Amino acid sequence: MPDEPNLLPQNIPASTPNGTMLPGRNVVILPKKIFFTKGVGVHKERLASFEMALRAAGIEFLNLILVSSIFPPGCKRISKEEGVKLVQPGEVIFCVYDRLETNEPNRLIAASVGAAIPADETQYGYLSEHHGYGETEEKAGEYAEDLAASMLATTLGIEFDPNTAWSEREQLYKMSGKIVKTMNMTQSAIGNKEGLWTTVIAAGVFIT
Repeated sequence: MPDEPNLLPQNIPASTPNGTMLPGRNVVILPKKIFFTKGVGVHKERLASFEMALRAAGIEFLNLILVSSIFPPGCKRISKEEGVKLVQPGEVIFCVYDRLETNEPNRLIAASVGAAIPADETQYGYLSEHHGYGETEEKAGEYAEDLAASMLATTLGIEFDPNTAWSEREQLYKMSGKIVKTMNMTQSAIGNKEGLWTTVIAAGVFIT
């Protein structure tokens, strides 16, 4: 009787983005793409308002796993519209996100994800999360973007004065030639006047 084919997954040696083999490692989950999105939801139930925010962001059909904040080497940013076409309902997806909710009428809330991407595609970048009460979308977004850029700058050895304005440091970072792009995705909202739960979310969603 002929041997039955082995249908079990085979151990495939893992490698880095530049092709360097990683001895003893069989699987490395390294996202190749990322898209950013945001949303706001309102509902009488706190959890349901989060669901509404996820729906507004277009990612309610995914099982999200929150990870820490490294932008993978060589990872390409794509649009949300392109990104949601590459995933399927129920898929387990890694992401970096922040959220905030309130049921206080007229209270301003914001959630943001910032990103700093190095010029060298073999170098990793940073993502940051931030949320706050009483912050406008612009203020929260600037804070998150600044945080990501500052973390990357320290990694790359760029000297800067943390007490200077973000606009000045932003120019310094980009003039160094080591940081190619910084950005943020931010959602703000004013608490529902009737006291319903209002939730905001901002996310960077990885695709492997």
